[in-house]
Amino acid sequence: MDMKGQCNPLLDLSARPVIAHRGASASAPENTMPAFELAARQGADAFELDVRLTRDGVPVVLHDSALDRTTDRSGLLATLTYQELREVDAGYRFTRDRRSFPFRGREVRIPMLSQVLRAFPEMPVLLELKEAAAQEAVKQVLLEERAVERCVLASEHHAALHRFRQPPFATAASAAEIGALYRAVWFRRVPASVPYRCLSVPLRHRGLPVPTRGFVGAARGLSCPVHVWTINEPASARALWGRGVAGMVTNLPEVILGEREK
Repeated sequence: MDMKGQCNPLLDLSARPVIAHRGASASAPENTMPAFELAARQGADAFELDVRLTRDGVPVVLHDSALDRTTDRSGLLATLTYQELREVDAGYRFTRDRRSFPFRGREVRIPMLSQVLRAFPEMPVLLELKEAAAQEAVKQVLLEERAVERCVLASEHHAALHRFRQPPFATAASAAEIGALYRAVWFRRVPASVPYRCLSVPLRHRGLPVPTRGFVGAARGLSCPVHVWTINEPASARALWGRGVAGMVTNLPEVILGEREK
């Protein structure tokens, strides 16, 4: 996919991107190179990934603040330098059947953000900043890798997006901004403009459906595509596309791509 002269599909109202959630994370260890490589082979239109900082300030791709759930180590990521992190087995806990662990001992590591961007130089990325302190380091990586135009910065934390609010960067709505639009739709007071370019939202929040027809319609009226996570069932994807949702963030990109192509 050549991004030059083309709209980033994450920002395109007419696109229906299938976005690989932490890579093809149902089939390979999440947020690792094997998961991203598999998603690319399956034809994913974009990656979704999470970024945190090591103790020495290197942006790496990991969802949790701690290593316990996905690796052979325990403790906080922020206590390790990148060199120390290179010894961690990021495939250690991955299993499809809770009995076998096919990626253990196969040199699967927690990758640097720059490593992922360099390995997939044309892949759009929905980049979730897990901590506000990572902003400057991430900004430098995006500039150095010439990846600004194909990346959209997202975060639950409003403060984590401050340095990306001006062009050439593009942001998704923060959790607070998603909530504000949801309430605005409810009270029929949708703003005339917003500082973000798209919305990445859960299917439900506290028991309530988030991407309702009214919410999606309001977002589209603001020229903001809505991407929904985490959608692994073809029937759910079909219903959401029918509602005007743009992107499906999924652990099973091959399955959701098959539904889109029907």
